[in-house]
Formats: sequence, C-alpha cells, structure tokens
Amino acid sequence: MKKIDKEKIKKVVLAYSGGLDTSIIIPWLKENYNGCEVIAVSGNVGQADELDGLEEKALKTGASKLYVLDLTDEYVDGYVIPTMKAGAVYEDYLLGTSTARPCIAKGLVEIAKKEQADAICHGCTGKGNDQVRFELAIKHFAPDMPVIAPWREWDIKSREEEIAYAEAHNVPLKINRETNYSKDKNLWHLSHEGLDLEDTGCEPQYEKPGFLEMSVSPIDAPDTPTYLELDFDKGVPVALDGVKMTTKEIILKLNELGGKNGVGITDIVENRLIGMKCRGVYETPGGTILYKAHEMLETICLDKATMHEKQRIAITFAELVYNGQWFTPLREALSAFVDKTQETVTGKVKLKLYKGNIIKAGLWSDWSLYSDDLATFGESDYDQTDSAGFINLYGLPLKVQAAVAAKANGGTL
Repeated sequence: MKKIDKEKIKKVVLAYSGGLDTSIIIPWLKENYNGCEVIAVSGNVGQADELDGLEEKALKTGASKLYVLDLTDEYVDGYVIPTMKAGAVYEDYLLGTSTARPCIAKGLVEIAKKEQADAICHGCTGKGNDQVRFELAIKHFAPDMPVIAPWREWDIKSREEEIAYAEAHNVPLKINRETNYSKDKNLWHLSHEGLDLEDTGCEPQYEKPGFLEMSVSPIDAPDTPTYLELDFDKGVPVALDGVKMTTKEIILKLNELGGKNGVGITDIVENRLIGMKCRGVYETPGGTILYKAHEMLETICLDKATMHEKQRIAITFAELVYNGQWFTPLREALSAFVDKTQETVTGKVKLKLYKGNIIKAGLWSDWSLYSDDLATFGESDYDQTDSAGFINLYGLPLKVQAAVAAKANGGTL
C-alpha cells in the first residue's frame, strides 16, 4: 500500500465524535504530521447530548475549528428508511452504525473539498467494519483523497492505553476505566461493545443503572401495555396515532414508547467483515417497532412471489450495507426493486408493546390482498372442487416419476 507523504499533509479533516478515539487523535495528528491544521467535523445523526460541549472540547484539544453537520433528515430519509423498506437485517442487527457511516463520510468529503484539505482522518480501529464503511464512501466521492487511520499507525494497543494518552495530554474525557464501553449512538440505535461483553458467558447488565440509555430492561417495563397505530404510505411511515409527522419525528417518538417498554434490546455475536466474531448489545427501540410494523403490513399488501423474492434480496441488501457498499450499483438496483414493491404498501398497523414484546393488534389497507370471504371456514363463493384439478396438475411430475421408477423396478416401487 502506498504510504502517505507526511510532508505534504498541511490540513486534515477529522471525523470527530468527541469520544475517546477521536479526542486523542487531534494531538496525535499534530505530533506526527508536522503540526498540521486539524479541522474537526461531526456528523449529527441524532446522537443528542453527545454533541454538547463538542466545539469547546475540539478547540481545546487542538482543532482549528469544528463543523457540526445536521445530517439527521438526510440520514433517516436517504439511508434508514430505504434499508427498513428492504427489510434488511444483518444477523438480527438493524444496521444502525452501518447506515450512518456512508452518510457521515459523504459530509466529510464535502467539508474536505470546501477546506481544500490534504487528507481525511478517522478513528476506526483496524479490527472493525467502520474503517471499510468510511473509506469506501470516501473513495466514491473523492477517489484520490489520502486517508489517515491512526489505529493502523500508532503504537497504542488498547483503550486503556488511549485513556493514559489522553490523561498525559490533558484531553478531557467523559469515561473512565470502569465505564469504558465502546459505544456508537444515533437516533436509530445505541451499540455497546467491550469490557464484560467480550466474555460470551457474561449476561449483560440490563438492570444496572446507566447501562441501558435508550431503553429499560423488560423486567423494569410497565405492567400495563402501550398501544400505538402507525400509518404507512408506499412503505414510508407518515403518521403515529393519527398525527402526521416527519419520519424522523416518528422514529424519535417510537424510541420513547419502545424504550419505556423494553423493546428492541438485542445481544448479538455477529460476523464482522474483517473475519472475526464480535459481541455487542444493541438498543433499537423505535427501529424494531418500525421494522415489525412494516413487515406486518407487507403480509397483506404484497403477493406471494414478490414477498418471497423480496425476502431473498433482503439478505443481500443487508450484507451490502453492513460491508460498507452503500454507494454501489447493486445496492442502488436493489433499492429500485424495493421501491417498486412498496407502491401498494399503504395502510395502518396497530401494535401492543408489553415488556419487550411487540404484539400485532390490527392491520388495515385499501390494497390488502387478504379476502376474508375466500379464507373463511364458513360459507363462501370459493368452489372447493377446483382444488382436485389443481392437485392433479401440481402432482403430475410426482406421478410420472413414480410410474418411471415402478417400470424400472419391474413393476414395483
């Protein structure tokens, strides 16, 4: 791999979250890239209070300026909803980080071009998926832009050593060695990795105060269920409990409703793109509700062949998103297929939330293919004698095979 000529790096745009990795990267860049100017860029994809005090921290740590890009609507409408409409799920993971990275990377490139930066830097480790997601998106929008990945250069080997580096360089941190989970938060989800979760034999501390942030443990959820109604138009959520809202507003409200009922907590050992398995706990309260409601509506609005084909491509779609291949012809082609399937996915879904469960409570659509007259066990216009001819034709290959086998065996099967 071609090495970066450090002498040519005068200005660097850094993907900045204010977390442990990116906080120490600012002084590290200055130390190792000839005192280069560092411009911090934070993509706001709904991480809420994590943005508080970010500018002060970035400047104090050595950045020349901080851009905070409001990407929330773009993230929801351009990445989250297309993935949800596809029904794309990667090994029970609803792709919260995976969908955010290409959106943020696109914003990084825009600032890098505006600032005429010499390189883009990110804080992803060499073990994870995010380095691929960021860099593939950067290659799409700026194929010749150098990318600096400190985790592939520096001598720091662990998050404990990162904390020590931060303390030595007076970098303020909100974490300590006891609460040092690796987290990623946006308006769709919150992930937890590291510490006790690295032992697959350890039960997550769901009831411990401070562990869950978007949700409560199902044990602590109310004893009374919560009912809600979601309206969809061509696969896109447009109203909650009869009130029209933007998709972002619906997700935020569903986070609140799902979170208080312990919905959307998942403990997964997933297969990373890099080749290793990794364990994480994900909180996706609103997203889990939205996926379930959309899936339920499709059961009455899609014909059998379309639904089954869509379920097959959902696996490929999820792998593309997980593997950082958002900006590819195949993902775009699959999205076009999905959009076509959604033309009749319009209607209302009623759900009951209760102690971590999502229970179907009603489905309605003017496009529903379900006919109670045909399905009823009572009297209907359906002629049951038609089925005999269908079975004879459907079973004809079996009958022919049986006759051939009998002849080959001297007249016996």
